Amino acid sequence: MSYTFTKFREADERPRTRFGRLGRWVRGHRTLAATAAGITLVAAGAAVAGGPLAGAATNGEPAPAGAVRAAAFTAQSGAQTEGTSDAGGGQNVGWLAAGDWLRYNGVDLGAAGTLTTSLRIAAAYQDRPGSVEVRVDSATGPVVATVPVTATGGWQSWKTVTATGTSPGGKHDVFLLIKSDQKQDFVNLNWFAFAGAGTGATPSATRPATPTTGAPAPSASTSTPAQPAPATGWIPVDQAAWQAQLDAFATTVPQAPPPGRGRNPEFNATCTYSHSAPDDPIVFPGIAGASHMHSFFGNRSTNAKTTTESLFSMTDTTCEPVEDHSAYWMPTLYVDGKEVQSNMFIVYYGSLMKDTTGVMPMPNGMRMLQGDAKRQVNTPVGAQNQFYCSGGPLDGVGRSADGNFPICGDGGTVHFTMRFPDCWDGKHVDSPNHKDHVTNGFNDACPPSHPVKIPAVTLSIYFPTAGGKDMKLSSGLASSMHADGFFAWDVQAMNQRVKNCVHQAVACKSNGDF
Repeated sequence: MSYTFTKFREADERPRTRFGRLGRWVRGHRTLAATAAGITLVAAGAAVAGGPLAGAATNGEPAPAGAVRAAAFTAQSGAQTEGTSDAGGGQNVGWLAAGDWLRYNGVDLGAAGTLTTSLRIAAAYQDRPGSVEVRVDSATGPVVATVPVTATGGWQSWKTVTATGTSPGGKHDVFLLIKSDQKQDFVNLNWFAFAGAGTGATPSATRPATPTTGAPAPSASTSTPAQPAPATGWIPVDQAAWQAQLDAFATTVPQAPPPGRGRNPEFNATCTYSHSAPDDPIVFPGIAGASHMHSFFGNRSTNAKTTTESLFSMTDTTCEPVEDHSAYWMPTLYVDGKEVQSNMFIVYYGSLMKDTTGVMPMPNGMRMLQGDAKRQVNTPVGAQNQFYCSGGPLDGVGRSADGNFPICGDGGTVHFTMRFPDCWDGKHVDSPNHKDHVTNGFNDACPPSHPVKIPAVTLSIYFPTAGGKDMKLSSGLASSMHADGFFAWDVQAMNQRVKNCVHQAVACKSNGDF
């Protein structure tokens, strides 16, 4: 099963916001298209995700030689792709608002000197649209162009805009940073090009082909970059290390559990708070201070420069067992102006499948992000994925001033539970949006695109507070709650727990005992 998400548009092209009316998204093999007569169904995948454009005609204007598809990004934050009606077809990138960005590896800027940047845009939003900054080498690197964005008349009404700047010359990672003083989405991008200063070579770390179907055993990635893997994007699993783990797993003999144990396939790591920092080694790798404030649990060394190797070289952890070297983090919670750190952060590794014997161990280096830091909508009582009270009335005895957090009574404290996907593509430990390499199982099975069953990770987060009138996350409203996991376990400890606890459907303690 594959999942396609396509933007829902009304025929009159009214302005949109990132989280507008219900019905914008449809999940499945078909996508919604709006027509003057109403909503019709069209086959998904009709538009092909493109690499570089090669002089395709666009409203009578040929695209410059070497223009790069916006949808060929190596990494991104806040973006979505969709089929475009611009001449030449393919996909454009949309849902772009202030603070979003796109990265392209190894783009040739040609000789140093004056550089003219062309950007293909579509924009329906009228109010203070903003601009697109073009930077090189990093999100804070030199600006080579600031391209203004104005309304073009619709989200598929395309216009080429240009700006002149100075090029350092040679090949660089190119960042497109979306700038505006408003919160709404305001621009779509289809391609960009640099005139007279090189070929604008295709980014070297391209998007992978659809994972092949078949047996759950992972196979070599067909999309491994020719150069070393980028810090973020489609990052292939270390096949040699993964195969060695599978070989060891195949020979691991489970211990017999005590008789009469009920079915509860899980093991856990019980962690305490470690430290806070405005870092995110998954979304902003290597860029210190680029994120909102995060509260970190587990590996005490975690910072913007964290890698799989550093998690194993710096093994001091706040988790039991000490064999879990992983890093876990979430946005910091504030109550009445003060930080409140979780006093109990439990990471459950389990399975929701009826047949748990097919679950494989988690590969080291896996990164996962659950939730959406940019989701800023009200979460009324009874809504899913919300904070609730533990040890008192489920929804509390009151609500925060904005109605998004509970105020607990009868000795209750604020609690949050979050579950990560349990099916993996078997090829990549990360993806451009940090989600596409994993997905949720359905009907006790994993889809062909993500055939490898892995432990379903669930975070149970307790806060030592009953709440208050003024409550917020460092990322905003309660709806922006999210969490990240950068997984690194002693291989033998992970393998043994999957065999003992998950395969035998027995709940194990943090130390791995029954």
